[in-house]
Amino acid sequence: MASELRYTANAQLEHLHARYTGTGHADMTKYDWITHQHRDTCASIVGHPPLTSYLAIADGESIGRVKFEMTERMLQPCGPPPPKNDE
Repeated sequence: MASELRYTANAQLEHLHARYTGTGHADMTKYDWITHQHRDTCASIVGHPPLTSYLAIADGESIGRVKFEMTERMLQPCGPPPPKNDE
């Protein structure tokens, strides 16, 4: 019974990762996860015109400027990556 539950949970988790690529995995670092979250947020803002308009009005900028800034912010949303430890 316990092995069936584990198989079902693993199968559901694999299905979730296959369907939603940004959900991460066990070896994902905190930096990678937060970078994916920031990029997803920026892409959502650019991809939904009402959100883009809202930010443009709130910031007093043009819609094109907000789209440009969000697109630029996707390059390194959390700054440069931390140095890797070679062990």
